[in-house]
Amino acid sequence: MTLTSPKRIRVLIVDDSASVRQTLAAILGNDPEIEVIGVASDPFVAAKRLRDDIPDVITLDVEMPRMDGITFLRKLMAQHPIPVVMCSSLIEEGSETLMQTLEAGAVDVILKPKIGAADHLAEQALLICDTVKSAARARLGPRRNKTPATTVQTKTPAPKLTADAMLPPAARGGAMAKTTEIIVAVGASTGGTEALREFLIALPANAPGVVIVQHMPEHFTAAFARRLDGLCQVSVKEAEDGDPVLRGHVLIAPGGRHLLLERQGARYHVAVKDGPLVSRHRPSVDVLFRSTARAAGPNAIGVIMTGMGDDGARGLLEMKEAGAHTIAQDEESCVVFGMPKEAIARGGVDCVLSLEDIAPHVILQQSRR
Repeated sequence: MTLTSPKRIRVLIVDDSASVRQTLAAILGNDPEIEVIGVASDPFVAAKRLRDDIPDVITLDVEMPRMDGITFLRKLMAQHPIPVVMCSSLIEEGSETLMQTLEAGAVDVILKPKIGAADHLAEQALLICDTVKSAARARLGPRRNKTPATTVQTKTPAPKLTADAMLPPAARGGAMAKTTEIIVAVGASTGGTEALREFLIALPANAPGVVIVQHMPEHFTAAFARRLDGLCQVSVKEAEDGDPVLRGHVLIAPGGRHLLLERQGARYHVAVKDGPLVSRHRPSVDVLFRSTARAAGPNAIGVIMTGMGDDGARGLLEMKEAGAHTIAQDEESCVVFGMPKEAIARGGVDCVLSLEDIAPHVILQQSRR
């Protein structure tokens, strides 16, 4: 009997920088679950390759000669949708452009690795490979009718830390039994930028205070928050250390830093902290959820949305055990049904809802608590 090897995720790299193409090819090619089928210096070269061979995932630069990445992305999504990870070294001033790529159909974004910074490159390598694997599982409508590539179990390159690495020792007695305000803690990853937009747009101006962790690199969360602030009735901003959590306000964890909920008396505020990767992420949903379980207990509502992996599953269970009401986005409306699936499997979810039903349910629960 002949055993067939699990199918690897086939990736096409599109970037005008030869050094970036080489570095990305080396990073992705070293992962046994990924195969780099080719590289292209611009969208025109990429289009020629796509006539002969369709990859599972494309990594795509933003700023390129002959055609920019956003234009190519829009054409690709209209003609032949393929999961695209936008790879950019844009700094904060260019982040608004990157937000446009998410609206154009990009599954996720990553920062280009910084050549020559060995420690940073090692950390980025893990993030890049995980992002590509997550993108390969993305649901892009009718085209995504084939079975996703089967993953193989490999040795992880570094220990997977839990939120204990960031949380202070638990205080005796737990959270207050009841306060005047409800806190909504939300975690999301792949596909979460659009899911959060739909969720937040549906909230009324007097909605309970919301704290969010969306897996996103540094420099992009501030622009993401500004874009949402212009669309929503609630006020949205990137969280700063010590910000109060107020009714009608939304705080989004800054990329590259953890977000914790803390309480002084009956009032809540956030702490923004540096620290190690937790569940292979920074910010980590588990750090937010577990701190919320301790600080708010039954005064909280937890929501876990689309994303790959298990970040947030343990934290949502702790929130439920502390008396919070917990919600998971359903499989049909998720881009990647990973994080909600893990949370459901661990018994940490009270109800499973479609994305469009989450905001109305949160408001209903607010009125009942």
